[in-house]
Amino acid sequence: MPVNKNTQLGQIQISDDAIAVLAGTTVNECYGIVGMISKNYLKDGYSALLKKENYSKGVVIKNNKNGLQIDVYVVVSYGVKISEVVLGLQQRVKYVLENTLNMDVNAVNVHVEGITVNG
Repeated sequence: MPVNKNTQLGQIQISDDAIAVLAGTTVNECYGIVGMISKNYLKDGYSALLKKENYSKGVVIKNNKNGLQIDVYVVVSYGVKISEVVLGLQQRVKYVLENTLNMDVNAVNVHVEGITVNG
């Protein structure tokens, strides 16, 4: 469901895919994150990390009356403190989306689907 905003000059519609790409780009810039995987990793294949053009497969956007709820599916690097990496990721995604979209982000739920050793 796209995000609709009304301004003095007209209506702005932001698609879920655009929000997912913004969130996915932000997630992949975070320390300790190896990449994102598809939310349907059993069906789509676990081994493939998502490329930039497929970030929408690793992000679920829900728009409710309290704001946006974002679910991201990630793979983290071996040896990092997962709780700290996830907290940093949540804070950064919330900050970037709120400042870019000028909307409240109600929740950023992080699903750690795997741990891998960076070679």
